[in-house]
Amino acid sequence: MSWQQIVVLTGLLGLVVMLVRGRWAPAAIFSGTAFAFILLGFTSLDTSLKHLTNNGLITVVVLMLLSVVLDKSRLLETMADKLVRGPYRWALTKLYFTTAIYSAFLNNTAVVASLMGPLRGNPHHAASRVLLPMCFAATIGGTLTLVGTSTNLLVNSFLIGSQLPELKMFDLLPVGGLLLLAGGLTMWLLYPHLLKDHPTEPESAADYFVEAQVREGSPLIGKTVEEAGLRNLGHLFLTEIVRGDHVIAPVEPDRFIQAGDELVFTGDVTRIDLLARFPGLHTVGHDRDLPLDNLVEVVISAQSTLARQTLREVDFRAQFDAAVVAVRRGGERLGGSLGSIRLEVGDALVLVTGQDFQTRNNLSRNFVVVSERQVQKFIDPRKANLALAGFVAVIGLSALGVLSFLKGLLVLLAVFLALRLVKPAELRRHMPYDIILIIASALVISDVMMATGTAKVLAGALLAGGVAWGPYAALALVLLVTWIMTELMSNNAAAALTFPVALGVAEQMGLGPMPFVMAVLYGASCSFSTPYGYQTNLMVMSPGRYTLADYLRAGVPLALVFMAVCLVAVPVFFPFTTR
Repeated sequence: MSWQQIVVLTGLLGLVVMLVRGRWAPAAIFSGTAFAFILLGFTSLDTSLKHLTNNGLITVVVLMLLSVVLDKSRLLETMADKLVRGPYRWALTKLYFTTAIYSAFLNNTAVVASLMGPLRGNPHHAASRVLLPMCFAATIGGTLTLVGTSTNLLVNSFLIGSQLPELKMFDLLPVGGLLLLAGGLTMWLLYPHLLKDHPTEPESAADYFVEAQVREGSPLIGKTVEEAGLRNLGHLFLTEIVRGDHVIAPVEPDRFIQAGDELVFTGDVTRIDLLARFPGLHTVGHDRDLPLDNLVEVVISAQSTLARQTLREVDFRAQFDAAVVAVRRGGERLGGSLGSIRLEVGDALVLVTGQDFQTRNNLSRNFVVVSERQVQKFIDPRKANLALAGFVAVIGLSALGVLSFLKGLLVLLAVFLALRLVKPAELRRHMPYDIILIIASALVISDVMMATGTAKVLAGALLAGGVAWGPYAALALVLLVTWIMTELMSNNAAAALTFPVALGVAEQMGLGPMPFVMAVLYGASCSFSTPYGYQTNLMVMSPGRYTLADYLRAGVPLALVFMAVCLVAVPVFFPFTTR
């Protein structure tokens, strides 16, 4: 073993240890390791910088920027209640396949985030029995297409960087489809027995207090709260109805809604788009002809003239060219109509603002501006439909070979900007700098591993000194190592580290690289056994009140089935070929 190989192996060992310990951001660890290799002369700076123009990397970046727009659709969220109705196994089947198919084309994290709120508060099945299956379905759905998860695009970047044929949109579908069916069957058979009914987390008392009024002619009038669909909004909870001088609290599901009722909600103020979907239900912004898409959070200062006054006593629009859409006072649960609350110093307000808001000279005296917030979903459903239609069109044209996928994404991003479905400031805020650093650095590290022969050394160690085991055993080892590393660190990090080893294994075996590359791709998505391997696993941990034992009980059988299907199916659709 040469001194270069020893140095590279030492660097890789340090990288793995730091990733597992989790004290540093993965982007910093990868970029630091790549920079060290450049300084040591294992690769040139010019060669390393060329990786920033890798087509796969650019595709990842553009797709993640487009997801800022695509994630604003409420389509999946509005389906959530229907998906979990009925007996548990039927509800599980509907939820599983719908989530997986949706996740095949959109960001997994956004899919889980959209469904998490409605499923957590659904009246049909305990959150602990539906959140984890939904999360795992999103992960498996990511294996159906090239754009299903950033890991697929990361591996595609490595293929391009290694001068190998790149993957097309639906190359993953045959194996992914089998994984989808096998995973669904496993859940259908086992999860009614494996998932326990945990009590739901209590609602936070520190949520914002939001109000909407039922106008004359609204189809909500004469319906009960449950019939109107106001009981299970997921992110907003109906706490009171103010009817004239009378406050109705708590609000029973069979309470009828009347014209003029002021409905008081608590929850995530950035989800007021949920109220906009009900005809005749108007929030403050609707009344004042103010845009509801962008919100400003402020705190009432000690010098404010608003202190000890109610919103009804203050001509807020005239003073500030804004209207109060939500109020929060520490951890106190507020009650009554929004206009009747007597404001206090330190109250947090969320405002919808007009064009002149920033020019008013009384802002600094009355408020401390905390932040700007953005409503998470489109208020106007036509915008969501347009965004989804554009994305489907790009996928279709790419699949038919009319234009390349990257070119289609770039055109679509330009159209979204031109139609103001997204603002340049939003794209700057969501620029995936960490992903860029990880992918570009991982490409550098992969180059170094191949150039110094380190990948070949690791492949030899993995094969334990011989090729007598045969290609299936080698494939199983690559799958197993990638799976273990995914559970210990993250899917992207595991794929980045095992890809050059997979190429080394193929070289040692005298076989084509594609089966082993696909083992890395699928193995990096086999993250079911711990909450730490994939961020969506962590997202549902607290709302579902899950413990590590829950992940092991539900995730290990699914992971074993996943690995078995991969081992059988990958060589069928990506055959072993001699070099």
